Amino acid sequence: MGLPDIDPTPTVLEAILSETTALGFTMASEPKTGALLAALAAGKPAGRLLELGTGTGIGSAWLLSGMDADSHLDTVDTDPTVVAVARRHLGTDSRVTFHVMDGARFIGQSAAGQFDLIYADAWPGKFTHLDETLSLLRLGGIYFIDDLLPQSNWPEGHAAKVPALIDAIERRPGFVTVKLSWASGLMLAVRTREPSRLTTAEPAEDIRSSNRRPPG
Repeated sequence: MGLPDIDPTPTVLEAILSETTALGFTMASEPKTGALLAALAAGKPAGRLLELGTGTGIGSAWLLSGMDADSHLDTVDTDPTVVAVARRHLGTDSRVTFHVMDGARFIGQSAAGQFDLIYADAWPGKFTHLDETLSLLRLGGIYFIDDLLPQSNWPEGHAAKVPALIDAIERRPGFVTVKLSWASGLMLAVRTREPSRLTTAEPAEDIRSSNRRPPG
C-alpha cells in the first residue's frame, strides 16, 4: 500500500521553491528528506542544530518547522546569492542564524560537543572534515546525510566516494548508524559516547577550501 504525499509542509516552502526554480538551483532537499528533518528536529527540544549547506533554505525551512521555540539553528553556506533567498523567507525567525562563510572554517572554529543534530549537505562535514564535524555532536546527537543513492548529476569518479564515506562512518566507534534506501538515500549516525576532538589527518586530495554541495 502506498504512503500518502508528505503533509503538512512548511507554509513558506512554496515561495522558496518558486525562487529556487527561478534561480536554477537544483540541489535542494526533497520533501521526504525534509519531512524526516522536521521529525528529527522535533525530537531535540531546546536543541542546537547545524546545517552545512543552506542553499535556498529548503532544508532550513523543514528543520525550523520541527523545532520548538527554545531551539536554535546555525546554517552555513558560501554562496550569498542562494542564502539571500533563504534570508528573505526565513530571516525574521529568531531561531535561525545564517553564516555566509566557508563550511570548513565554521567547523574548525566551533567547540566540540555543542550540537544535537547536524545535517551535512555540503562538501565540508561530509566528504571532508568528517572527524571534526562528528566531534561537534553531543551525546545522543544525530549526524544526518542524504544523496547516497546514485544520482544522474554525479561527476565521473564521485560514485566511488559514497561507499567510502559510508564505510568511514560505520567503522567509527561510539556511534550507532542506519542507512535508509529512501528518498535520495539517507544515513543517520547517533553518538553513543562522549565526544572528543579528533585529530586524524584527512587525505591530501580533500578540498578543504570549498563549501560546495556534493552532487546529488
